[in-house]
Amino acid sequence: MELFIYLFAALFSVLNPIGTVPIFVGLTQGYTKAERSKVSLLTSFNVFIILIISFFIGQYVLQFFGITITALRIAGGIIITSSGFGLLNGNFSKNKGINKKVQKDVENRHDIALTPLAMPMLAGPGSISLLIAFYQDHNTTNEIIISSIAILVVAATIYLILRSAHYLANILGASGIVAISRIIGFLTIAIGIQYIISAVLSIVRGI
Repeated sequence: MELFIYLFAALFSVLNPIGTVPIFVGLTQGYTKAERSKVSLLTSFNVFIILIISFFIGQYVLQFFGITITALRIAGGIIITSSGFGLLNGNFSKNKGINKKVQKDVENRHDIALTPLAMPMLAGPGSISLLIAFYQDHNTTNEIIISSIAILVVAATIYLILRSAHYLANILGASGIVAISRIIGFLTIAIGIQYIISAVLSIVRGI
């Protein structure tokens, strides 16, 4: 249960679906309720596929390119920490690569579930590197099952949040969403720094 809670909390903090709410509302303005529900379902499904593939296949990608897990932890920690600072500063959209030009482009496309919602808005480099590093330390059969369930629950949570996005936007308001995102941003920074510390300690122990 501790493993499940840790991975769920870490992924939820890095993905930050609450911060995606105002962007989702803006991109689905004019959609019917059924269309928004469909986009929410497809987005969560795409996120699940991206995360589960990263979890199981990521280590082989590292081996192919000759990247050590220590290097990944440092790079991932920097990316995760940077995302956290973006949330604290209120620059979530900019930090995720969503500027006015990109937003205008996606508004002209019919399918937004994969890009930009699933990637890079939700499943980005931070969450992918987090899962790859996590697999290195938790790869027994029982841990893999628990981790897969945690990823599935995160995807289901994303679906529920996005499906309720317009309602949440009305209830929380812009200030409420920013406040929650900043709290999540603080936790995200802590996760990123912890990954960097773990990598540095690993290097020191190896000397």
